Amino acid sequence: MNAESWPSADSPEPADPPELAPVRPGEELPWERLAGYLLPRLAERGLEVTGELSVAQFPNGSANLTYLLSFGRTRLVLRRPPFGAIAPGAHDMRREHRVLSRLWQEYDRAPRAYVFCADHDVVGSDFVVGEYRAGVVVWGALPPSLRNLPDAARRVGFATVEALADLHLVDPASCGLDDLGRPGGYLARQLSGWRRRWELVATAECDAQMTEAGRRLERTLPVSRASVLIHNDFKIDNCQFAPAAPDRVASVFDWDMATLGDPLADVGMLLNYWPDPSDTADDHALHVPGLRTLGVPTRAEVTRRYAARTGADLSHIAWYEAFACWRTAVICQQLHQRYVRGESTDERMASRGDDIGMLARRALRILGDVTG
Repeated sequence: MNAESWPSADSPEPADPPELAPVRPGEELPWERLAGYLLPRLAERGLEVTGELSVAQFPNGSANLTYLLSFGRTRLVLRRPPFGAIAPGAHDMRREHRVLSRLWQEYDRAPRAYVFCADHDVVGSDFVVGEYRAGVVVWGALPPSLRNLPDAARRVGFATVEALADLHLVDPASCGLDDLGRPGGYLARQLSGWRRRWELVATAECDAQMTEAGRRLERTLPVSRASVLIHNDFKIDNCQFAPAAPDRVASVFDWDMATLGDPLADVGMLLNYWPDPSDTADDHALHVPGLRTLGVPTRAEVTRRYAARTGADLSHIAWYEAFACWRTAVICQQLHQRYVRGESTDERMASRGDDIGMLARRALRILGDVTG
């Protein structure tokens, strides 16, 4: 999740957020201990690492903590779960390492993972270290290297859709990921799991609408017709582009929820993060501020491009979009509760719960057009 609160019509164009920043207070790790752990393991994998360790943080994500580790000229990325209580099954670094240590061979947009650590004596949690790739991410504004290219936002948008479609066309068996999850009953398990997560963080003012949306999703649960490798949080700001190259996603990030499942769950999530002219201040996709004014394709164009690339039947996509909207509301509440409990020092999380009511109403509105 990287979405902020919805801007008013006269809000100024947001500045592009920095990709790197000093480590936030309270999110430091025992760097010397980490370096001592990593250096021999990286050497075992053929990475010659020399020089003192310096660290910066990728500040724009909302959940997992992501750091840039620099040993001299060698740059690596470390990801670990956030501090504090973690929902069951969330922030699965072991899963992320498994996927990214294999998928890069068949899907070159996946950065390669090198090291997984389950020893909490090192940094206090599981973590994964992998390949760093330089490039640009589209947040609320086009980066300078893309800004003056013709139709850059539309090209970025369609490239994002094609990157998702191409992931779904990967044969999981070709990279040893055909047993990553249990594809049978995927949607039912997802729905019950996210309902349990809501119960753990529910607020009285939104509980009735969230509970009703969960019931309607269950009553209208579609039958999955395919099972593929899915990302589970696919959106524009989880994609990276090479400078001045808007027509192909170079890298895709945040793989800790990847599994085998219904590909339309990924499409619904993408739509849930995608702005559209039909959106209003009281009923809108939850995306980064500024994205709606860039000129990305409409949601209808997104679904058409995905269907053309994959041949998928999207006649029931409304259910998947409603599920993604409802699930995002749960995630927002989880992030906000982590801040309330003092487990996060990220001030953005203070307002992360503001959109839960709107998202619950939006899910119910979308489900109004779904029949069982």
